[in-house]
Amino acid sequence: MIDLFFHGGPVMYPLLACSILVLTVVIERLFFWASVDFTRNRQLIEDVLELCRQGDWEAVRARVSGSKDFIVRVLVSGILHREFSMTKAMEATAAEEIRNMRRYMGVLDTMITVAPLLGIFGTVIGIIGSFEALGTAGIDQPQAVTAGIAQALITTAAGLGIAILSVFPYNYFNSKVEKAVLNIEKYATSLEIVYEKLEGKPEASEP
Repeated sequence: MIDLFFHGGPVMYPLLACSILVLTVVIERLFFWASVDFTRNRQLIEDVLELCRQGDWEAVRARVSGSKDFIVRVLVSGILHREFSMTKAMEATAAEEIRNMRRYMGVLDTMITVAPLLGIFGTVIGIIGSFEALGTAGIDQPQAVTAGIAQALITTAAGLGIAILSVFPYNYFNSKVEKAVLNIEKYATSLEIVYEKLEGKPEASEP
């Protein structure tokens, strides 16, 4: 691998930086999503909705204390602003949560595009070097020409490899975000329905 790296020419250095950047983002996002999955508490969400049906806001406050579930944070935001605009409050909190989930995704997207382009750039440089060697040494020294062609192939392969390996985690993380969005919409809508029904009941308690 080290020999291939040095035979790939100067373009291998930015490609190495791209690969390190991709690896860093993937590891960070894996830890982030592991933390998100660890803090998920579906039972707590159901309990919150049930307490909201009863209009027991103080019990909701006590029940969600210390929770790091992102859906609970969205619901609590709506509950706290229920007398003003529950929907807008949840939308604002949900937007912030989704923004955190999409963090660094642009980096992966950029690397998927940039890495193959760098590989092609290295290919062009290698072919130019081959033609220069051919003009200088002539056909009597084919090794001078093949060295440039080898450089071209190495950079192309490296660029494509980085892009291909970036696509899989990029799509995986995107699917996680989409699933989170659907869950937020599902439970936010449930809370809105519960509160609308509760508003029609004169016995609903206030905090």
